[in-house]
Amino acid sequence: MNPSVDLSLIRAPLSLPFMPKASPLILLVDDEKTIRTQIRRFLEKGSYQIIEANNGEEGINACIRFQPDIVLLDGMMPIMDGFECCAQLQSLPGADHTPVLMITGLDDQVSVDRAFAAGATDYVTKPIHWAVLRQRVRRLIQQSQLLKQLETATKMFHRLATVDALTQLANRMMLDAHLDQEWRRMMRNQEPLSLILCDVDLFKRYNDADGYGHLAGDACLRQVANAIGAVTKRPGDLAARYGGEEFAVILPNTPIGGAVEVAEMIRSGVKALQLAHPNSDVSRYVTLSLGVASGVPNRTLNFLPETLITAADKALYEAKAAGRDRLCVHLLS
Repeated sequence: MNPSVDLSLIRAPLSLPFMPKASPLILLVDDEKTIRTQIRRFLEKGSYQIIEANNGEEGINACIRFQPDIVLLDGMMPIMDGFECCAQLQSLPGADHTPVLMITGLDDQVSVDRAFAAGATDYVTKPIHWAVLRQRVRRLIQQSQLLKQLETATKMFHRLATVDALTQLANRMMLDAHLDQEWRRMMRNQEPLSLILCDVDLFKRYNDADGYGHLAGDACLRQVANAIGAVTKRPGDLAARYGGEEFAVILPNTPIGGAVEVAEMIRSGVKALQLAHPNSDVSRYVTLSLGVASGVPNRTLNFLPETLITAADKALYEAKAAGRDRLCVHLLS
């Protein structure tokens, strides 16, 4: 059995120079120097950059350092053979985007099956058919690049679909989905779920103020959003733009006392920004009214996600009716 490699202890061999990735970078792992030289010279004609490793351990080391676009890997090598090396490469970050092309003299069914079981993307045999090698390398690199582009585009579209463009907080769609997810999780665990609804006090008057207008209003909302987002730090917490000048904060596994503490931090944090509000009869500065609702989700008590929103909205209305720049609470039981 080949030895396992402790990736945290590997050092890069000094014989592998740094090469900027202006063109596709190929890592060639083979213990036979003559074969490496032949492959390198052939592939360099295609404007590829090549780095070399003598065995599987050096191959893993080089892959960590240089993050090649493709790995060409011999099957039979000392210290660590290509099959074990290929298997360990799969555990590296980003390995799913780095194709491995096995190049070996073994062409029996068992060896081919073993190569693919270890994670090889494709397989060519020695003696090398050079035209086949060129096409396999080109195809695998193109597929890898397309996969990376698709993943980047998917992330971008996901962000566009779930993030509010103005404030960069989660949008209403993301809020609804997260609330439903956390409601289900809290119901399973029988833990409290809290929701804070926030409204910028007299925001229409802010936009109507001389010299302010909608551009100033947008800037105000961005600063308020930053203050709200700064308070929600736990992985399960979510700050979102609820709509217009309203914001919402979901606090899973948070009882009413903790939710009130967070709400007060938000209220005081926004007021501390000292955003001048000349048309407010509440304060010289922009303020928030907040409604806090909390409870343990339970279908038998008719505590649905919409129930929490309704309760928080009712508490928000009470805060406005009581004079604004304050918070009110509704506890579900």
